[in-house]
Amino acid sequence: MSESSGAAGQPKKDDGWDVRVRETVNAPRNLVWAYLVGDGVSLWLGQGDLVLEKGAAYETSDGVSGTVLAYKAPIRIKLTWRPDDWPRDTALELSVRDGTDGTTIVIHHEELADRDERRMMLGHWKTVISQLAIGAAKQQLR
Repeated sequence: MSESSGAAGQPKKDDGWDVRVRETVNAPRNLVWAYLVGDGVSLWLGQGDLVLEKGAAYETSDGVSGTVLAYKAPIRIKLTWRPDDWPRDTALELSVRDGTDGTTIVIHHEELADRDERRMMLGHWKTVISQLAIGAAKQQLR
């Protein structure tokens, strides 16, 4: 199940619009985290090299670029996220937390420009988080 949190269609004060989706996987956090920062990177970030340390720059083959703002394994990674056709950076955070039914994966995308960009990214991240959950669950079966 994916959901957005916060008041739908409401801007955050001073720093734009945001979207948050989450999905729970019946697998331990360390296994889910290893998948997200390993084989799963191409699903949520795109093809390219991601150095898992604060300050590291990245660029994907589809033109998304940014810098790692924070990294704390096995809990979260936060980075700037900017497609090559966007005029500014946004902030993207991927995190995991223990839950009663497994591990919850959370994607939080902040500083979006407006309602239309939020709507577009909500659809994108719902698809991505579903694919991540499927991939992480498959890791559990190995």
